[in-house]
Amino acid sequence: MAVIKANSNDVKMLARLMRAEAEGEGELGMLMVGNVGVNRVRSGCLDFKSIKTIPQMVFQSPGGFEATQKGYFYQKARDKDVRLAKKIIAGERYHPASNSLWFFRPAGACPAQWYNQPNTGRYKKHCFFSPTGANCPGVYNTY
Repeated sequence: MAVIKANSNDVKMLARLMRAEAEGEGELGMLMVGNVGVNRVRSGCLDFKSIKTIPQMVFQSPGGFEATQKGYFYQKARDKDVRLAKKIIAGERYHPASNSLWFFRPAGACPAQWYNQPNTGRYKKHCFFSPTGANCPGVYNTY
């Protein structure tokens, strides 16, 4: 069962985003980027109050993803990318991105906070940041 509404074009768009943002981090890194994207659609809080769909999430500006803002969101979704996106839309979560709304790739160590949200961990080169439950309970809803 899907945790957000998504048609086949939405699934491909999420797959493209996951590939553009984290292909170098392998499948698990791509899945974590997908977690962040789906969390932004589900959360209804902070910078993402008006985000209700995958296209809105992918192209949010300001506050969106580097891939769409810096021009490397151009590759097609491959079958394996679509398979990964479907897992995320179905509700699979991967730590440390399980409840994250932000990630980025710092030059050095992960900062303790990003946009006043605590660091939940690092996977390869990306650091992940999750809001507190009080600030954003929608991200912590179970499915």
